[in-house]
Amino acid sequence: MLALDRYGCDSPLPVIRQLDPAAINRIAAGEVVERPASAVKELVENALDAGAGRIEIAFTEGGMALIRVADDGHGMAPEDLPLAVARHATSKIDGSDLLDIRSFGFRGEALPALGAVGRLRIASRAAGAGEGAEIEVAGGAEGPVRPAAQPRGTVVELRDLFFATPARLKFLRSARAEAQAIVDVVRRLALAAPATGFVLRDLSGGGDRVVLRAEAETGAGAEGRRIRRLLGAEFADNAVAIAAERDGIALSGLAGLPAAARGAAVQQFVAVNGRPVRDRLLLAAMRAGYGDLVARDRHPAAVLALTLDPRRVDVNVHPAKAEVRFREPVLVRGLVVGALAHALAAAGHRSAGTLGQAAAAALRSGAGGWGGNGRGAATAPSQAALALARAAQAPGLAEEAAPAPEPEPAEGAGPLGRARAQVFDTYVLAESPAGLVIVDAHAAHERLVYERLKRQIAAEGVARQELLIPEIVACGAGEAARLAEHAAELAALGLVVEPFGPGAVAVRAVPALIGAGSVAGLVADIVDEIADLGASGRLRDRIDAVLSRMACHGSVRAGRSLRPEEMDALLREMEATPASGTCNHGRPTSVVLTRADLERLFGRR
Repeated sequence: MLALDRYGCDSPLPVIRQLDPAAINRIAAGEVVERPASAVKELVENALDAGAGRIEIAFTEGGMALIRVADDGHGMAPEDLPLAVARHATSKIDGSDLLDIRSFGFRGEALPALGAVGRLRIASRAAGAGEGAEIEVAGGAEGPVRPAAQPRGTVVELRDLFFATPARLKFLRSARAEAQAIVDVVRRLALAAPATGFVLRDLSGGGDRVVLRAEAETGAGAEGRRIRRLLGAEFADNAVAIAAERDGIALSGLAGLPAAARGAAVQQFVAVNGRPVRDRLLLAAMRAGYGDLVARDRHPAAVLALTLDPRRVDVNVHPAKAEVRFREPVLVRGLVVGALAHALAAAGHRSAGTLGQAAAAALRSGAGGWGGNGRGAATAPSQAALALARAAQAPGLAEEAAPAPEPEPAEGAGPLGRARAQVFDTYVLAESPAGLVIVDAHAAHERLVYERLKRQIAAEGVARQELLIPEIVACGAGEAARLAEHAAELAALGLVVEPFGPGAVAVRAVPALIGAGSVAGLVADIVDEIADLGASGRLRDRIDAVLSRMACHGSVRAGRSLRPEEMDALLREMEATPASGTCNHGRPTSVVLTRADLERLFGRR
């Protein structure tokens, strides 16, 4: 009998059949091994589960020709090797409690899947055993267990990945791109496991290039030292420490200053119980924690580690375990948002130190290098450098070169120092113990006015605009129930909603700041965010956007000359105001040129 298939063609009626083990393993490989980096992730996680103190990873041709992972963990006995390459065989759980997962891998799928699509060799020796053993699997064909010379631990070699499924090779990227993906995977695992040493080598072309090295870190500050080693001093020096705990859930790590935000989300690392994840809830909470400190087209940089009872998080909701599901998502989100917001507010006026270095480099470039032009003749300074030099002579406009009275010492004036001059009717120059501080007066005052308005709203509440005729918004029974659960939070922000029959709500008041524009659209956005993240910041964001516009129009405009006392008052208020290191749009409000930067600029070092 014939029937039409999904493409409208005649085809025999389907026959239900049991797939053979080789096909099953290749299907499993498609789920857990998308590319060479996926194989590296699975093998390194196995090494971590084996208690490895040191893991060495090597690859060639982006991992497509060879991946080797060697560890010094507890190893395996010869009789365990056939089980290691069998599906649904694992030493990590006994199946009695699938919600109490304390290991990386536990399904027993990665090794047989790799053996089904590549040439796999496993050599291992258990602690205390006299000799090691090895087994090979190629394209799903399993070989015998043989004796092997092997130190304690395990070595897994995977050659010719996807040789048994060549069509998969067409979906891989260049060797360089695949190699970079491997580096990213190993870096994420190493950030989450500071107590384990990592070495990553690229053996392509017969070479031996160490791509990443991180020695094991123990004791106090191990997490911070590992972050500094892998992400560099620049990241660590321009970040604030995160340490918070709520109801048995702990959060730690480093969060980059808002002014150090990146153009892409390449430096966002999150781990849950030591497992690197790319979880939507956590990444959204990270963004919400930065709030209006980062522009919408910029991405904060942070390394965060969340620790909680394994029974409070389900790690088995994604084939590659890249996402998790929390039993108390609102609690977790609140912890992340609150911890980040508190730490960034405490940073106050701090701006990224790299901004000063970049400014000094730009001035040196514009000056052509004051030390000479390579032919023994000094080159002329740039206009910006001349402006700075003139500003140091006069407390008023940089264009004036009249002698100035002896300035008061910068010591004791606060971290931002004392104002010395204003240049281009826009930038305030201050002398501080840290160096020369350059402040964008308009951007700084905009943030100060904005924070003042937010404090006023917090103290007095959000004024409501009562609707003469309540607006009925249809949103479905489940969505209406979610809104009812969050009605008190929404009312505190000026939005009053009440149930209105099955699958609808009545909006009786809206925040006066945003008016009664598209009420239905606002409610729909809030419903979607609650469904996705368990909470909604959409209404708060809308209110803050209005306050930001008000602050922009009510702040000191560029082009206005400030008196010395006004400049000093601006600096003192910046020091006392949280988040004053960036304006409402995420731009930096100040840059510090250290004494060393200035000495390099003028050829003194």
